[in-house]
Amino acid sequence: MSADELLRQLGGAIRARRRGLGLTLVDVATRAGLSHPFLSQVERGIARPSMRSLTAVAAALDTTAQALLALPGAEPVSVVPGHDSLPTLDSGDGTVRSLVHGERAMLPLEFTGAPDAFEEYYVHPGDEFLYVAEGGIEVDVDGALTVLRERGSLYYAGGIPHRWRRAAPGPVRVILVQHNVAARG
Repeated sequence: MSADELLRQLGGAIRARRRGLGLTLVDVATRAGLSHPFLSQVERGIARPSMRSLTAVAAALDTTAQALLALPGAEPVSVVPGHDSLPTLDSGDGTVRSLVHGERAMLPLEFTGAPDAFEEYYVHPGDEFLYVAEGGIEVDVDGALTVLRERGSLYYAGGIPHRWRRAAPGPVRVILVQHNVAARG
């Protein structure tokens, strides 16, 4: 599947969620702090949101960016055969992509790269687990700093402000798994 098709599917997932909640483009754009023309372009698959923008849209839709990135597909088994199978978005100084199709109880993501400086905190209801597959990151969980090197991991409960940055020069790859509190079952 092409990158353009994947963006159209992501936009369709956002539109379906918005319509299901009975919200207008202006409602969601205002709640997310984005322009409604930009949100319209995202829904039509002609603009690629950053992870920060997608997170803001997801919060306005009472879901998570991870759930929106997972795209439709509620089959009991989800196979993602390669890196081009699901949308890749910009995130900090790198990219992020879902590692599963469909909205699931667990929402795994792969982040490549990391910002050099801390950005704004993320806060959401689902617990999270981080695993550093390559490089190292410094994680700020509600003011407590932890450095994670390759093969290091961290778990924290939902609702706690968190963010991370690159700990040293070089490539970074982080696997994040979020508990999807909105998932049924």
